[in-house]
Amino acid sequence: MKDTPKDTRGWFITGTDTEIGKTFVACALLHAFRRTGVTVLAMKPIAAGFDEQGVNEDVERLLAASSFAAPRALVNPYGFRAAIAPHIAAEEEGRRIELPHIAASLTKLQTMADVVLVEGVGGFCVPLGAGGDTADLASLLGLPLILVVGMRLGCINHALLTQQAIAARGLPLAGWVANRIDPAMSRFSENLAALQARLPAPLLGVVEHGTTPERAALALRLPD
Repeated sequence: MKDTPKDTRGWFITGTDTEIGKTFVACALLHAFRRTGVTVLAMKPIAAGFDEQGVNEDVERLLAASSFAAPRALVNPYGFRAAIAPHIAAEEEGRRIELPHIAASLTKLQTMADVVLVEGVGGFCVPLGAGGDTADLASLLGLPLILVVGMRLGCINHALLTQQAIAARGLPLAGWVANRIDPAMSRFSENLAALQARLPAPLLGVVEHGTTPERAALALRLPD
C-alpha cells in the first residue's frame, strides 16, 4: 500500500443521463487498468436503490471489478434505500450528504491503490441537497472527468451540454466513451462522427451492446 495519496491517479466518471451505463463502463475501465498491472479501486460515493438485504447492484459490480475489496464504508459512503433522486432519498431518510466526507473517503482509498475511479450519480448536475450537486462534488474532488455518452437519439445535445457544464467548472475532460445502449439507433456512425468533431476530448472507445465489462475493456484506451 502507498503511504500517501500523492502519486495516485484518479478520474471522475459522469454521464449524459441516468441509466446510460456509467457503472458498466466504470467496470470495463477497472478491468482495462488491471490488465496493465496496476492496482485500481472504484468508488460510488452515492447510490440509491438497495434491496432488503442492503445490496446495491452497482456497488457490488464495482467491488467485484476492483483489484481487491476495499471497505464498503469508503467505497459507498452514502447509500439510500429508494431508487430515486438522491436529494429526495436523503431527505426522506433524514440524512444529509456531506461532500467533505466523500472527499475524505476518497483520500483514504487513494492510499490503497495506484488508481481510483469515482463514479458519479445520474448526470453531471444532479442535486444532492443543501450541500450542493454532483458538479460541486466533482469540483471538490478535482479529478479529470470521463464522460459516458449513452448512444441514442438526442445524445449529441446531451453530450455537448454536459461538456459545457464541465468546462464551466474549469474541470478537464480526459475523454469520453460511446456506450451503445440502443442497438437499433439510426445513423450510429454519423452520430459518433458528430460527437468526435465537437467534443474537445479523445474518444476512449465504443462499448458494443450486449458485451461484458471484461470484453469491453479490450476496446478501450486508457485516459492520459
